[in-house]
Amino acid sequence: MSYHHILVAVDLTKDSHKVLERAVAIAERNNDAKISIMHTLEPLGFAYGGDIPMDLTSIQDQLDDHAKKRLAEIAETHIPSEDQHVLVGMPDTEIHRFAQENDVDLIVVGSHGRHGFALLLGSTSTGVLHGAQCDVLAVRVGKKGEESAE
Repeated sequence: MSYHHILVAVDLTKDSHKVLERAVAIAERNNDAKISIMHTLEPLGFAYGGDIPMDLTSIQDQLDDHAKKRLAEIAETHIPSEDQHVLVGMPDTEIHRFAQENDVDLIVVGSHGRHGFALLLGSTSTGVLHGAQCDVLAVRVGKKGEESAE
């Protein structure tokens, strides 16, 4: 089986480069499969539950602009701008939706390998794995003893 469209879901930390590099290597081995890259921002309204009596639109727009710039830096030499996506929503839900709507056959995400209590709190990679309709590769990031930017 070969892959035709790979989706790389990143958190915009320094580990994002490692996740993208793994996806690029897989794409090269699969007749230069198409690669899309995405980052998902959670809506500020979710984070604050409507407790703040003000319009958060301008702040959300600033976060969106910052995320687009950071994503472009990460993807610059590998992925054209039309295949770079910043979406607003719950990460695992948006990753699944994008994958289904765009015929993605492999999702590549970073995984910190959480155990115990941290695993119970959940992670995006776990959510992606359990709801995906295609293959998922979890790339181990943030090695033991190394400071991880979460």
